[in-house]
Amino acid sequence: MADLEGEPTPEVQRLGPVLRRRGQVQGSTTDQRLLDTAGPSEWVHTDPWRVMRIQAEFVEGFGALAELGPAISVFGSARTAPGSSEWDAGVRIGRALVDAGFAVITGGGPGAMKAANKGAHEAGGVSVGLGIELPFEQGLNEYVNLGVDFRYFFVRKTCFVKYASGFVVLPGGMGTLDELFEALTLVQTQKVTRFPIVLFGTSYWSGLVDWLRDTLIAQGKASMRDLDLFHLSDDVDEAVALVTKEVGG
Repeated sequence: MADLEGEPTPEVQRLGPVLRRRGQVQGSTTDQRLLDTAGPSEWVHTDPWRVMRIQAEFVEGFGALAELGPAISVFGSARTAPGSSEWDAGVRIGRALVDAGFAVITGGGPGAMKAANKGAHEAGGVSVGLGIELPFEQGLNEYVNLGVDFRYFFVRKTCFVKYASGFVVLPGGMGTLDELFEALTLVQTQKVTRFPIVLFGTSYWSGLVDWLRDTLIAQGKASMRDLDLFHLSDDVDEAVALVTKEVGG
């Protein structure tokens, strides 16, 4: 292998924190490729360039939410129908959280998210929506008064946890389960501490709780004390009290 001037390239190459050896040694430097105006443009779609976009998303998200104050993240299905009991619960939870002195953070979409944002907005509080770029673009609902759209799920998920003091989880689908188990894992591994999680809707969540106890824990894949990582509730006032640490703890 030879470099751009015909000289043999070294067997070992160090590019910042990256070590390359033998067949992985590059024949040009990062600066050369950057300054070569005649070179290909595909580099803007490569992983190193994506890192810069990821960094920018963190900066934008952190900057928008840094002065948010106490907040609770509320999750639930985008398919929750307006006027349903779950929708009504979302509105009442959003309103009650604001009355308790908390901002409300949701995914900013329709359904249960929109319901919680509606309750927060109507109560005169800060109604936050953290959207995500999807093939079926939905946009932030009209009750969001502070919104950030993300390209990357993991950046968005970091903001859900970083700027919230707890989670209220309404009945939902795959995305809701993803957020729920992410939060449970962070609490279980003590990556976050004193982080209450309330599952709202006993009839909806009881099958999952039974499976956790009778299968996951029974087979030694988790500990019985892991069931203490969350609370079940059907009462809005109780759920808000639990997640804002007024009762339960």
